[in-house]
Amino acid sequence: MLARFGAEGKRGAGFFRINRAKSLKGFASALGEGSAKRKTPLFTFATETPEDWWEVEALYDLCFAPGREALSSYRLRDDVDPVAGLSLTARDADGILGGAIRYWPVHVGRVDALLLGPVAVHPTRQGEGLGGLLIQDSLGRAAKLGWERVMLVGDAPYYSRFGFSRLDGVEMPPPTNPERVLGHDLVPGAWDGVRGPVTRWA
Repeated sequence: MLARFGAEGKRGAGFFRINRAKSLKGFASALGEGSAKRKTPLFTFATETPEDWWEVEALYDLCFAPGREALSSYRLRDDVDPVAGLSLTARDADGILGGAIRYWPVHVGRVDALLLGPVAVHPTRQGEGLGGLLIQDSLGRAAKLGWERVMLVGDAPYYSRFGFSRLDGVEMPPPTNPERVLGHDLVPGAWDGVRGPVTRWA
């Protein structure tokens, strides 16, 4: 992946630019050749602030089906704050929100984990690789903050490119499809032997 970190932006974050596939062999293997061949604008990644909250919520409302907050994963987020430093926004040079990602702390059995999601990209920015950049950058930040494991509910064929695979024995609240419960080790072997229900952070 070509991620060029430049000078500090107006929101105190690094700049990212995706260039053509010749310079993106690593990124192409992660996201697929089709995504890597597209050229995207310059984005500024920044930690989400309280001032961003409702704009990010509007983006999620735009990108997901009505009733998204009725999903079982939202019961794990009720009255729990997103993890500081990992919930990110991506804005273009005009300050327009192009994408966002959030993480929430959860317990799995007796261990701690991060619950990734939601991640969303504005319809006018989809197909440019921005979602993949948000995932990869935030996973790197999570490792630096000392988190050992990340999980999500999603499509394995898409998220496997970021190192996620099915978690056996990890039980999301019903009616979640067990085939869609995926995990990623930030520390080698972090998910080994981890079993049990996923419960709200206490």
